[in-house]
Amino acid sequence: MSTHGGLGRRLTQLYAGLALYGASSALLVASGLGLEPWNVLHQGLAELTGLTIGVVSIVVGAGVLLLWIPLRQRPGLGTVSNVFVVGLAMDGTLALLPGVHGFAVRVPLLVAGIVLNGAATGLYIAASFGPGPRDGLMTGLHRRTGRSLRLMRTAVEVTVVVTGFALGGTIGVGTLLYALSIGPLAQLFLRVFAVPAAPDGSTVVAEGTAGRAILRS
Repeated sequence: MSTHGGLGRRLTQLYAGLALYGASSALLVASGLGLEPWNVLHQGLAELTGLTIGVVSIVVGAGVLLLWIPLRQRPGLGTVSNVFVVGLAMDGTLALLPGVHGFAVRVPLLVAGIVLNGAATGLYIAASFGPGPRDGLMTGLHRRTGRSLRLMRTAVEVTVVVTGFALGGTIGVGTLLYALSIGPLAQLFLRVFAVPAAPDGSTVVAEGTAGRAILRS
């Protein structure tokens, strides 16, 4: 594969992954059965401010990105794109979804949202354009404090879930199911969407600290 072709594929994977991530998160919102940790916070803040959850996601993502400065983290194209694309895709999908009533619809929406979220995570991590702002926060804290990635992830996500729930965000069976399944799903889709080896023999897959921070639950 040529360098140009490789770049084209990676860019396609990046933006398809980010858009799918936002769309899959919207399915979780629509199901009403529980959200992933950061969207519990985003939903709570949306309830408080009257903004859409997608706009709140963008604002929070930009704020988290500012925290990278003292942590000496360097953003990539994927980092900055994550801030905007995910929130816009989430709001766009929610605007298109009809009203959801009854478990016969809500449960499939939940399952589809979690599986597609895993696929989206595999897509954009494998593109290797840098972690999202929230993932970079965890890796930055890990590097600066010397504490384990698992501890940093747990501390950050417990904090955002508790804060979001206190503000009115939705916690439910979907939150637990997401926590248990997103790691294995993302690992599976990372293999599916792995970018072929570059000419120098290296493979463009995020197997470093950022990837581990996302996949370890």
